[in-house]
Amino acid sequence: MAAKDFYQVLGVSDSATQDEIKKAYRKLAKQYHPDANPNNTAAAERFKEISEAHSTLSDPEKRKQYDQMRRYGAFDGMPRRPAGAGARRGGGPAGMGADDAQSFDFGDLGGLGDIFSSMFGRGRRSAGEEPEGDTLEAVVEVPFRVAMLGGKIPVTLPVTETCPTCTGSGGAPGATFSTCPECQGRGTISFGQGSFAVSRPCPQCRGRGKIPSEKCPTCRGAGEVRTERKISITVPSGTDTASRIMLRGQGQPSRPGGPPGDLIITFQVQPDRFFRREGLDIIAEVPINLAQATLGTRLRVRTLDGKKVLLRIPPGTQPGRKFRIKGQGIEKNGRKGDQLVGIQVTVPDKLTPEQEELMKKFAESAGLPH
Repeated sequence: MAAKDFYQVLGVSDSATQDEIKKAYRKLAKQYHPDANPNNTAAAERFKEISEAHSTLSDPEKRKQYDQMRRYGAFDGMPRRPAGAGARRGGGPAGMGADDAQSFDFGDLGGLGDIFSSMFGRGRRSAGEEPEGDTLEAVVEVPFRVAMLGGKIPVTLPVTETCPTCTGSGGAPGATFSTCPECQGRGTISFGQGSFAVSRPCPQCRGRGKIPSEKCPTCRGAGEVRTERKISITVPSGTDTASRIMLRGQGQPSRPGGPPGDLIITFQVQPDRFFRREGLDIIAEVPINLAQATLGTRLRVRTLDGKKVLLRIPPGTQPGRKFRIKGQGIEKNGRKGDQLVGIQVTVPDKLTPEQEELMKKFAESAGLPH
């Protein structure tokens, strides 16, 4: 059954001011107070609802969190998508179904978010089915050339795995097990907040329902150990910084019998000293001296794949001019860019007397001011 709407409980609108909320609470509290209704269980329950509603709505931060939950329909059985959100896949009403709710990030709702998440059945599973392992996220640095051309890179991930000594039981070899006194063997404990009740794994037995007479010396009773796992990741060609990929089943291992979680990789592309990227094109700056720019020359220019291409620089080339090497850029989605070679003309810091005299004669013959 859906939880009651706190605004309806107090009989005010969702735009009510704090003074209006306080006034409504005082009126209802006086009417349904247990002292005014002795031995009236219905009045006592009503007073409890009124107090819970006031406790939440009178606190600005709690009210903000509550309004977020209410906006997604936590209290009327038909979750509503906030205004401006995209249409639900597959058509149907503009409401947010259970599948949509599982993809919604409840983290911004603080403590109430755990409750809201539980209401929509995040992580739902069939009876007897072990939960899926957690999703892991990692930021991986990728060399520039690997990111542009694509390739494989090794990655080391810190993961939590089932303890090999106790196989997850938390008990030392030969230990006996007794029923957990905290959860009475259920493995979960229930607690409430307002009109909600949720269950969580028991902190004393870690959800196992039993407690060992002696803790495992390897994991100290946790049933899990921290370790590292090495995997090879395929980097798509043309990868940008902040681009992400998901690897199914490569995340946190679950308890025995359950599937592993997923792995989300965010790439961080390292800069290159020679190359940079513009769309699908690769840019490289090449320095030449004044004589080469004036008289022309031939250069061997490195490409992204490590080869060298002979590039003809015509006489009179100006600083900043770019030359295109076709097909030596990034290949992505059936398209391939080029490599653009920018020319940087370097000027000597100092000339010998002979060089200076020759430069003056050259300037005079060319009609150049000096």
